[in-house]
Amino acid sequence: MTTHSDTPGHSQTPASAVGRPTPLTAATVTQRPSGMPIHKYGQYEAVDIPDRTWPDNRITVAPRWLSTDLRDGNQALIDPMSPARKREMFDLLVRMGYKEIEVGFPSSGQTDFDFVRSIIEEGAIPEDVTISVLTQAREELIERTVESLRGAHKATVHLYNATAPTFRRVVFRGTREQVKQIAVDGTRLVVEYADKILGDETVFGYQYSPEIFTDTELDFALEVCEGVMDVWQPEEGREIILNLPATVERSTPSTHADRFEWMSRHLSRREHICLSVHPHNDRGTAVAAAELAIMAGADRIEGCLFGQGERTGNVDLVTLGMNLFSQGVDPQIDFSQIDEIRRTAEYCNQMEVHPRHPYAGDLVYTAFSGSHQDAIKKGFEALEASAAEQGKTVDEVEWAVPYLPIDPKDVGRSYEAVIRVNSQSGKGGIAYVLKNDHNLDLPRRMQIEFSKTIQAKTDAEGGEVTPGQIWAAFQDEYLPTDDNRWGRIALSSAQTSTTSEGTDALTVEAVVDGAETVLTGTGNGPLAAFFDALASIDVDVRLLDYSEHTLSEGAASQAAAYIECAIGGQVLWGVGIDANIVRASLKAVVSAVNRARR
Repeated sequence: MTTHSDTPGHSQTPASAVGRPTPLTAATVTQRPSGMPIHKYGQYEAVDIPDRTWPDNRITVAPRWLSTDLRDGNQALIDPMSPARKREMFDLLVRMGYKEIEVGFPSSGQTDFDFVRSIIEEGAIPEDVTISVLTQAREELIERTVESLRGAHKATVHLYNATAPTFRRVVFRGTREQVKQIAVDGTRLVVEYADKILGDETVFGYQYSPEIFTDTELDFALEVCEGVMDVWQPEEGREIILNLPATVERSTPSTHADRFEWMSRHLSRREHICLSVHPHNDRGTAVAAAELAIMAGADRIEGCLFGQGERTGNVDLVTLGMNLFSQGVDPQIDFSQIDEIRRTAEYCNQMEVHPRHPYAGDLVYTAFSGSHQDAIKKGFEALEASAAEQGKTVDEVEWAVPYLPIDPKDVGRSYEAVIRVNSQSGKGGIAYVLKNDHNLDLPRRMQIEFSKTIQAKTDAEGGEVTPGQIWAAFQDEYLPTDDNRWGRIALSSAQTSTTSEGTDALTVEAVVDGAETVLTGTGNGPLAAFFDALASIDVDVRLLDYSEHTLSEGAASQAAAYIECAIGGQVLWGVGIDANIVRASLKAVVSAVNRARR
């Protein structure tokens, strides 16, 4: 057979195409039906608003914020906050700068009622902070709710009733007019009881929520809100808060924004309305829904720190505030000590913040990829060079470091995780108790180590571990007491001096295996000398990490030392506390050595 590859009119495969793989196209990627029962679910209703304006808007100032951690967040906890934890959370929110705080559901039980009374009677509420309390639209509940506010400086009653078709049909078994009347009658009762119970010392406000707004027909939501306003009569100096909750998130954030723009356009007396957005995170888009609602005309956002709340949670106030900060907009909330905020929230909620949580997670400023690390390192170098060229400090020039949307230092984080790439997750609640109650600021890897002790305790005993139990477990693990002495070595005294060669000489009096012993050693510093001394009793110790801090201010202050050691085949932390920092360091070594033999 004769080939004609060089003859005109015959095709020839280019040499460059020989052996090429088949190009990927849409035709080569075929999705298959899932087999899931999609017929059970309907699509969300679109909003007819072709001239929508919100896509062109930008958020340039912070909205009003309301924290509902103590109400919506608390009611979703497996173990609701104790009064002490509630107070801790309230004080945190005040310190951060929240001026509107929903503090409870006082008609739901004595615990919530007593908490509201306690913060009023103890003067815990700054005069520029407005507390809010929730109630259903029943007379006895409204009376009890208003009664809880007696003597408050600034207070809002928040009344709600569900307005969605499913609730009208299944829960209330009522018509639109009957459901609207629940809201109108409830509003009238709030006004009557506020006039009867509260005195002139209280600046009183009112908030109404057509619950399940996301599933309520827009014309009916508008009708109910107008009926409520007809009773409240908002005017200059008499605001009403209309809160439109995404009780269950049901649509894309863009449709949520459309609903807010529609309501904002159609509500009468708009200049006297604070339009509030309250997203939940069922579709995972609560933050976007809140931001787009603000662009569409909302004035205020309700949510919880770190997204605590029912099911998938309320919208996350930390992420929303930090998103503004990252764009050069002052959130008017102080996130500068974000680890402290996280630890307090974990302690109060008894729930951990995910290590990958935006802005606050243990790992969010850590790069494990080598290429990411290299880019970050070069970014820091370029930033420093740019600042030097301009004759400014790094804090005075615009932030621009790859993979880091904000400067970790601005929220109280260090660059250690970025540089060393070994950030550990830690257990914030435990660390919070030790720092808050005992001024002990545990290094991150030590937090992980000690958390295993507490985890073993909870697995064995069940229930909540109190701060006292955490401290007792910490002492038992790291700090033997007179009532609970353990370990091979007990330090009595130590003296250091400098040899003629310039090294440190150390003499330690100790009880070793029950016998009084004098240990001596030399080295480049007291710790190296102590390791040398311990070698004489067959203890091989190698220093891995060291941290120290004072426990308080003043000449009589004690110091805490934390030492991570390799002892034989084990890696263990030790803790030492003493008025002398050298002795504290030696005690920390002894703590680790003793733990290795435990």
